[in-house]
Amino acid sequence: MASVPPARHLLRAKDLADARYFDRLTVDDMAAAAGLSRAHFSREFSRTFGESPRAYLQTRRLERAAALLRNTDHSVADICMDVGLESVGSFTTSFLRAFGKTPTAYRAAFPPASTFAMVPACMLRVRTRPEAPSRIAKDSTREEDVQVTG
Repeated sequence: MASVPPARHLLRAKDLADARYFDRLTVDDMAAAAGLSRAHFSREFSRTFGESPRAYLQTRRLERAAALLRNTDHSVADICMDVGLESVGSFTTSFLRAFGKTPTAYRAAFPPASTFAMVPACMLRVRTRPEAPSRIAKDSTREEDVQVTG
């Protein structure tokens, strides 16, 4: 039976961080997903991907926070909590370091979220679909079709 390349195990941990960045995910959780000890996992992850597991997870969280700042009107504190961070102060510092602006200044550089109508595609298809002629005929009523009884 062929052994699985070590990088494959590391991808499991990376996928876990991508999928559950908003949870209280730790390096131990990521190491368990990779099936490696914490120390060996951290060394291998850093060697393979060029950054530590903790830095990778932080980057995912900050990228998601940036998207939420651009596309929603949620408060900075709510966004901080939504992406799995616990301190607004450390979130602001980390965000400033990563994006060169505070979260509030970053948001101000984009149009307000209220200018975008976030309508699900399925609803757009339903509302813009042409109606079948038979349905239109059944739904429409003409004055001469309506009988008034008195």
